[in-house]
Amino acid sequence: MSRGKKYVDSAKLIDRSVQYDVAEAMDLVVKTAKAKFDETVELHVKLGVDSRHADQQVRGAIVLPHGTGKTQRVLVFAKGDKAEEAKAAGADYVGEMDLVEKIQKENWFDFDVVVATPDMMGVVGRLGKVLGPKGLMPSPKAGTVSPNVGQAVTEIKAGKVEYRLDKTNIIHCPIGKVSFGPQKLSENFQALMAAIIKAKPAAAKGQYVRSCVCASTMGPGVKLNAAKLV
Repeated sequence: MSRGKKYVDSAKLIDRSVQYDVAEAMDLVVKTAKAKFDETVELHVKLGVDSRHADQQVRGAIVLPHGTGKTQRVLVFAKGDKAEEAKAAGADYVGEMDLVEKIQKENWFDFDVVVATPDMMGVVGRLGKVLGPKGLMPSPKAGTVSPNVGQAVTEIKAGKVEYRLDKTNIIHCPIGKVSFGPQKLSENFQALMAAIIKAKPAAAKGQYVRSCVCASTMGPGVKLNAAKLV
């Protein structure tokens, strides 16, 4: 696969054999982002766990100190007072069966996060087959199934991100935009890594953080020194 000139030029700034410390890595990520739009910076962490085992799952959520730079569109399944609470907190869409039918019949997905009160999970469960594969199914671990929907919506709007293992035991998670600059990206990175390390399962054996790479949307990956992070 041939790479564009900008990518090739950017890659020359990075020594692939080096594992950088956080400040230097974020500086390189910002310098190597050459796209005309404000690129998202993503963190990719490979963990020494086996996601096939329930006792080795790593999943949670954290409000990043500087947010993600993206305004999340929040859909809330709630009724009565809880629906009003969600609307007051700034939820983009609030409803019950009407929203279930809209998603089922119109294949409607103009939202980024789904929140539900516990009593609505029976209704939301009908959407498991469509929300699950997209990673949109509400979950207590991620704080998206909660009786406190107002707080949940407020946190998501403030820059809450969910982290979870994929099938290859890697966590992919945004930590901000290139325009944040190295300092804010470093602070978001440190907050997210602290949460991932804190979430280490008791059943995990050997080296927990195997590798850690940061990259902007169109830029090359920058390796971080995993040994310094644990």
